Amino acid sequence: MLSYPLDLSFKILTIGTRIKVTDAAGRQIAYVRKQKFKLKENVGVYSDESQSNLLFRMKADRMLDFSARYAISGPDGHPIGAVGRRGMKSLWSSAYVLDDAHDTDAGSIREENPWTKVFDGMTESLPLGDALGGLFFNPAYLAELYGRDALRVQKRPSVLESSFRIEKLADFSDEEEDLLLAGIIMMVLLERDRG
Repeated sequence: MLSYPLDLSFKILTIGTRIKVTDAAGRQIAYVRKQKFKLKENVGVYSDESQSNLLFRMKADRMLDFSARYAISGPDGHPIGAVGRRGMKSLWSSAYVLDDAHDTDAGSIREENPWTKVFDGMTESLPLGDALGGLFFNPAYLAELYGRDALRVQKRPSVLESSFRIEKLADFSDEEEDLLLAGIIMMVLLERDRG
């Protein structure tokens, strides 16, 4: 089990995305480096920046598709679950489906207030808006697992980087924690690409 709250952060003005996740004690627990312009996503999540210890991998089931589903597997290839956008509903607000290792619906990640994301997106389209919008519009997401809210993800005010705080709302197993953390990381990557 990880020590909550977790902090997830990445620089705004970089090519590609590099995400760092730290625990309550400030220890780095995960690192992701996603390259831009990949036709079919294959994202590795590592324990640190050396990228020598793979925690899990997320692979898209299709190329360049809004509704791609990302299979999540452990370092040895065993399935952990999957995450994907929830169809047309994701155009208005951010909504993702989480499936467990047996392809059974396990939960979702959804935006608490869609209007916050709308205003954040409008601000980002202005010159310097990406940096300034991060000060005023900070969307929050709830990760629900088997009918109960498990984690809350809140974008934090920031200027030159995006930062999220992940708070634990309920108890869950180590396997469920892997699914939740991988799902949240993939959601943040997809939302960053979306704008």
